[in-house]
Amino acid sequence: MLKTLLLIGSGGFLGSVSRYLASRYMQNHFPSAFPFGTFFVNITGCFLVGLFYGLSERNTLFSSDWKIFLTVGFCGGFTTFSTFANENLAMIRDGDFVHFLLYTGLSIILGLAATFMGIVITKIF
Repeated sequence: MLKTLLLIGSGGFLGSVSRYLASRYMQNHFPSAFPFGTFFVNITGCFLVGLFYGLSERNTLFSSDWKIFLTVGFCGGFTTFSTFANENLAMIRDGDFVHFLLYTGLSIILGLAATFMGIVITKIF
């Protein structure tokens, strides 16, 4: 268990640092009101998690340690949106459309509401 946690933690560290650097690069090179940095990171993270899961399922290129390091660790640190997208695709693939719609809809609506409430609370206290 400790080995798994260290793999996830070190991958998460590299993913988080990569997210910061990629986002900053995009913001510096494409200044705009549109959040190009976050958009780029989220889409890139989705591509990477799909690539890593696809490669790990297709052949033995990745050991289970590498799969955990790259998907949960690196991609998880790079963006949690990639995990969200992969989980949604799994539900679609399995024909679980009710849970797909609930998960997607509630995640977006409640995520926005929770962010708003967090901001409101900081203004009250």
